[in-house]
Amino acid sequence: MEDKILFPKIGGFVHGGDYNPEQWLDRPDILEKDVEMMKKAGINSASLGIFSWSVYEPREGEFHFEWMESIIDRLYQNGIYTVLSTPSGARPAWLDEKYPEALRVDKTGLRAHHGGRHNHCMTSPVYREKVAILDRKLAERFGSHPGVILYHISNEFSGECFCPLCTRKFRTYLAEKYDHDIDKLNAAWWTRFWSHTYNNFEQIEPPFANGETSVMGLNLEWKRFTTWNTNDFMKHERDVLRSITPDIPVTTNFMRLFGGLDYRKMAPDLDVISWDNYPLFHNDQETLGDTMDETAFQHAVIRSLKRDKPFMMMESAPGLVNWQAVNKVKRPGVHKLACLQAIGCGSDSVQYFQWRKGRGSYEQFHGAVVDHLGTDDTRIFREVAEVGQLLRKIAPAAGTIVQPKAALLFDWDNRWALEDVKALARDTKKYEETCIDIWKAFFRLGMDMDVVGSDEDLSRYDVVIAPMLYMLQPESARNLTAFVERGGQLLATYCTGYVDSEQLCFLGGFPGDGLKNLFGIISEEIDSLYPSDRNGIALPDGNRWEVRDYAEILRVQDAEILGVYTDDFYAGKAALTCKNHGKGNAYYIAARTDAVSMLPLFRQMLHNAGIPVKELPDGVEYHLRSGRECCYAFYLNRTDHMVEIPGVRGVDLVTDAVIEDNLLLPAFGVAVVRTSAT
Repeated sequence: MEDKILFPKIGGFVHGGDYNPEQWLDRPDILEKDVEMMKKAGINSASLGIFSWSVYEPREGEFHFEWMESIIDRLYQNGIYTVLSTPSGARPAWLDEKYPEALRVDKTGLRAHHGGRHNHCMTSPVYREKVAILDRKLAERFGSHPGVILYHISNEFSGECFCPLCTRKFRTYLAEKYDHDIDKLNAAWWTRFWSHTYNNFEQIEPPFANGETSVMGLNLEWKRFTTWNTNDFMKHERDVLRSITPDIPVTTNFMRLFGGLDYRKMAPDLDVISWDNYPLFHNDQETLGDTMDETAFQHAVIRSLKRDKPFMMMESAPGLVNWQAVNKVKRPGVHKLACLQAIGCGSDSVQYFQWRKGRGSYEQFHGAVVDHLGTDDTRIFREVAEVGQLLRKIAPAAGTIVQPKAALLFDWDNRWALEDVKALARDTKKYEETCIDIWKAFFRLGMDMDVVGSDEDLSRYDVVIAPMLYMLQPESARNLTAFVERGGQLLATYCTGYVDSEQLCFLGGFPGDGLKNLFGIISEEIDSLYPSDRNGIALPDGNRWEVRDYAEILRVQDAEILGVYTDDFYAGKAALTCKNHGKGNAYYIAARTDAVSMLPLFRQMLHNAGIPVKELPDGVEYHLRSGRECCYAFYLNRTDHMVEIPGVRGVDLVTDAVIEDNLLLPAFGVAVVRTSAT
């Protein structure tokens, strides 16, 4: 296996972040000092030009790039490389004044005024033209510069536009999808209900707030179209850059498990996957460990978009942010933990928003490496510099990847369908939370899991968990069946296989599309529970798992019953089953229960798959990155006291110590232990 270092010029991990020198062009002393302090902090990369359009082009057709050239030159001369961004995420006022069609229209039909960001129409031909002109000039001016290593397209794509241009494009999109056959669309969307049949594609509108919102197929296709159209805009920018500088890779910064766009559809059109990571540290709702666990899940989502190369953490806060309900500062030691967690999860970068705090406007109090104080002796600066030193020490791990043997299935389509369906209980569907809770339970066992789509290749995995797979893609059932038949361990839950990709219910019982035979059960009913309702699942070992929110009543065909309900009219009926397929097993749990309660089941599945459980002390987080010659085990102590981890052997790159059995980690300590590749 070849190690895949993202940027050979850097030769290790990227350390840097958003730098906005255009805000300081009247202060050359500050720009000079920035470079000096970057070197002290171990910064080797800066993201430039993200919101620089009005400085590049202050008036239509009048371009100024000399200021940026001097910045890139100065950085490069000091060993700092440039991630060059396209500034399409925020438009100058002259553009909106002259070309109002570039302004987005909301779901009420109102067009936006100038201001904010991420509010342009993705369809607008004139906006695409203006973006292309600027992108081309940037590539021509800076694409051959030895300091430019990556293009960063736009910024945090989001939102939807209901303007006439987007409406027409949506109709064209639908006509092409349904072979220009309106009867085919009507059948797929079940439009005879409420007499909502369309006579032609020109009658179709997006789901305006005061329009058609009761057709589930329309709502879902609008979300799919929004992703498709956003990706089309992104590719428009990418193609301009590639036409001039095909050897410079491109990325765009994603945002957690963002609900507005299906990142899985966008990832193939990018060279590198990156995302912006802003956990809600030190909140009142959860422990630090809980926050770290969920952040590890988010890293896994991003990592899984391109599983054979590292990703990038494009933004993070070295201290605080300015937009959360309570903007709490990271406590001492937590920054290092958060950065090493990203690296352990498979990132080849630690990058920040932002390098220096601005004096005014919306983000003037958003955290930065350099505060308004302007010195390098602050706690935040010292902690960033410590991370810079640490990244240099563990540089041999760059280019290696995380290769889990277990995966959790998560589909954006499925999420959208569950959010929209008029069924179950309005406030307790919680698809995302359910997936995260199960992922975190495996994480307690030292198991990193990828997060993949139900129709993706599962050949690299031995354990797969499919929570609430309500909607089946055309290949989902065959994919899951093939996985089990080759010896895989599969667990599905309640709400599996109710509808197809058009949101039409399967006939003949759930789960549909052949999954009844895979699991050996049929779900006859699903009961939605009030918080006051009580039920449980009784296991043969005497344990009882509490049931909440949902409970399916099963008809068992040829599966083994492993657990039964304890209460209500379905007491004694099957709640947990397993059907054997050679060495493979298809488990089905018919009710929602706490993921931690299911740990014995998860352990059994891992045992069946031959995957050892990693026993860890409380508060210790573990990841493994594998390369051609070496593996790197990451241990993070998330507690305020020293912990001892037995059974660790290798060389700790952080301390250079040889570990022969027990690893001692101080409070909030980290270790990166190198061993030979297995």
